[in-house]
Amino acid sequence: MRILRRVVVGVLATVVILVLVVVVSVPVDRWFSRGGVERLANVVIPGPDGPLHAYVARPPLAEGPFPAEGPFPLVVMIHEFWGLDADTIGKAELLAQDGYVVIAPDLMRGTTTRWLPSAIWQTIRTPDERVRADIDATVAAFAADAGVDTGRLAVVGFCFGGRMSLRYALERRQVAATGVFYGNVDDDVEALRRLGGPVLGIFGAEDGSIPLGEVRAFEAALVAADIEHEVRVFEGVGHAFVRSADAIAADPVQREAWELLRSFLDRHLVQGSGG
Repeated sequence: MRILRRVVVGVLATVVILVLVVVVSVPVDRWFSRGGVERLANVVIPGPDGPLHAYVARPPLAEGPFPAEGPFPLVVMIHEFWGLDADTIGKAELLAQDGYVVIAPDLMRGTTTRWLPSAIWQTIRTPDERVRADIDATVAAFAADAGVDTGRLAVVGFCFGGRMSLRYALERRQVAATGVFYGNVDDDVEALRRLGGPVLGIFGAEDGSIPLGEVRAFEAALVAADIEHEVRVFEGVGHAFVRSADAIAADPVQREAWELLRSFLDRHLVQGSGG
């Protein structure tokens, strides 16, 4: 019994120490990461509670099959739970080459990280209502921009951003197209009927955080709700498999997923609009 008691005490002590290390690591990481969002962002727009940082990518005006001066469709790109980062910015720039104005707002409001406990903590502290308000402010910032057509609006997100893209579209019927990259989904048929446009869903078959059963239930609910959609499950990959612009160029699976997004947006923001 004495040996068992020592083992139990030792295990409990180890757990407590690990928890304390994780708890302490979050503010330490935030301190070392301070200023990261400001360095990445290239615009500051009026937010609901003060300035909101974001990155805007615009089409190369001298190239492409689109009108040289616009107006261009608007795509709001929502980052993963790490926050606004270089990978999101790279994907925004890549998509802008197809003739879209792409804005990636800082929905974590000033924090970006590569430390998992910090990412989880900032996600927990970011309520849906605040995200919706920040995306509303992001779209409103282009209302007077003659080069942007906010009537052709898409919301595309990855991981945390995929979940938030769908939730935003469920509350804002003006969203003409929604792209969900491995975000948590909804199989409530009545809720999905509120969508104002088609949905693209990209998922990995090996994604332990979003079981295939949930994806199939989401797809079935979209059918029942009579929402135009395309849901694709990629074999052999897990969560967050579309990583960066460079990775998209180098990896055929990531490139195929990206091409699905390009085709989806072209059909529903360009061809479908008569643009």
